[in-house]
Amino acid sequence: MLRVAIPLTWALIMLGAYVRLSDAGLGCPDWPGCYGQLLGVPQSAAEVAAAFPDSRLDAGKAWREMAHRYTAALLGLLIFSMAALAWLNRRQPQQPLMLPSLLLALVILQAMLGMWTVTLLLKPMVVTMHLLGGMVIIAVLWQTLLRTHAHSLSAPSSLAAVKWLRPSLFIVLFLLFLQITLGGWTSSNYAALACLDFPTCQGQWWPPLDFAGALSPLFAETGQNFEFGTLDHAGRTTIHFMHRLGALLLTMVTTILLVFLFKKGNAWLRRLVVLAFALLFVQLALGAANVLFGLPLLIATAHNGVAALLVLSWLSVMAMVGGVKPGPSSTGC
Repeated sequence: MLRVAIPLTWALIMLGAYVRLSDAGLGCPDWPGCYGQLLGVPQSAAEVAAAFPDSRLDAGKAWREMAHRYTAALLGLLIFSMAALAWLNRRQPQQPLMLPSLLLALVILQAMLGMWTVTLLLKPMVVTMHLLGGMVIIAVLWQTLLRTHAHSLSAPSSLAAVKWLRPSLFIVLFLLFLQITLGGWTSSNYAALACLDFPTCQGQWWPPLDFAGALSPLFAETGQNFEFGTLDHAGRTTIHFMHRLGALLLTMVTTILLVFLFKKGNAWLRRLVVLAFALLFVQLALGAANVLFGLPLLIATAHNGVAALLVLSWLSVMAMVGGVKPGPSSTGC
């Protein structure tokens, strides 16, 4: 089941980004159905007016939103099945319970965040947490898979003597999730095009910033509609610029570690290092292309997908150098 759940989660992350970036996050004003229908969307304005007189149906956006919900429901059923099987087989010595149970809890939380995304009218904090939830779920799924194959992952024994290496790997993982958070905050506040030039921002290397404005959506009143953003230009510029600085910091720290690991690693570790560096380069290129080409939907969606692949590649590097303890040889999933 893991080998189905992982690509399905990645596809769901991409689909969620597509829904958000195509402004379809409120394509259905209710949850879990769409204009009161659990299957499909209304076919006429009259059906909408009967239950939602203040809403205007956009069938394209509604279908995109429901496709995302149906895919999420499929993933939820799959993870529920994994957890149920784990508990049914809990007396078997090789059956893990913690990770399947954690996954089920994460899926439930993610469903609640999906609901709040709609009911709280795209509140940036909720939208960002929803993105992070997807990243955490795919990371836990990948970690579960890595634990089942940890016995086959090996790196030069000399790396075990490098005491600063393992903490540094976790620092990069933290920075990666922090950067994803900044990316989610940028997207949910519609700040991706606050700077239309690259590498400068509005013709400056350090534009005027407004940190109070950039954080103000955290304290916004419930009931405010955040579709298309509520911040002024200075607030959006600050968010965008912080995302760029985060990318620069992450790139510098990651590159230093990857070069070190490439020099000290064996053939398999070097392949992983090359893959991680290639994904980092692609992600930087996609970020720059988003600015230079005016946030094309395909490129912006791919930016989210490659971020997830970066997380998986870094977890794999950590597993190779001993950052993941071996788990049971069989997960029962």
